[in-house]
Amino acid sequence: MIPNYEDITILQGTDVAIEIHLIHDSGSAFNLTNRSIAAKMKRNYADSAGDPDTVSFNSVVINPPEDGIINLSLTNTQTDALITRGRYVYDVEISFTDSDSNTIIQRVLEGQIEVSPSVTK
Repeated sequence: MIPNYEDITILQGTDVAIEIHLIHDSGSAFNLTNRSIAAKMKRNYADSAGDPDTVSFNSVVINPPEDGIINLSLTNTQTDALITRGRYVYDVEISFTDSDSNTIIQRVLEGQIEVSPSVTK
């Protein structure tokens, strides 16, 4: 699976919810049964996971999982703390355990995030 690329704008100081519909090339929904979701944004690809500018999205599969819908969210407190100079990079990965007990990780979405500064705080 080749990940899709999408740039996102986040409004600083607001609650953010991003709904992602995963669809196969054939047009059918990607079945997310027994799949875990992880999504993070960082200032740079090389930043460590412990970098203070790394932000983890709350990532959930929407029921029913057979519909292939993911929701990523951030609270207004999280977005208020984002740096508005420059851009972030992000990706979304799904993982599952195969029949041989191997953890398989697939990146399904990636891109850049611009944070639009808030005037009213």
